Amino acid sequence: MKITAVLLLVLTLLGGAIARAAAPLQASDAWLRATPGTQVAAAYLTLTNSGTQPLTVTGVQCPLAAQAMIHQTQLSGTTSTMRPRESVVIAPGSSVRFAPGGLHVMLVGLKHALRAGDEVPLELLLSDGSKLAVTAHVRALVPE
Repeated sequence: MKITAVLLLVLTLLGGAIARAAAPLQASDAWLRATPGTQVAAAYLTLTNSGTQPLTVTGVQCPLAAQAMIHQTQLSGTTSTMRPRESVVIAPGSSVRFAPGGLHVMLVGLKHALRAGDEVPLELLLSDGSKLAVTAHVRALVPE
């Protein structure tokens, strides 16, 4: 009887660990451009919600920047504007792409220049209080 109870407890704990490891929000293709001589950078990535409920990203943190925030770039005629976004909702079974000219993570007050090959830690904050750690890879600065 005791062995069965112990086995059930172990299986329950393992099941919880596996459920936490397979979180419904995943980040992929996180990257930034190198930043020679500037203290500002934009990070890009794709967020995918494999769950059954909408997920809301409410903020972002980065230990390498004084400030990190979600921004949206919009083109109106020939004028480009950039505005902060309070949140981004990812519908169940869908993805949201942060890309140049659109959504991005704005990093201001970088502590040092970012060089190709560096890794930048980001932490996405979700409305339910959870966090998603993301590593963004710095790419060489090349003209578009």
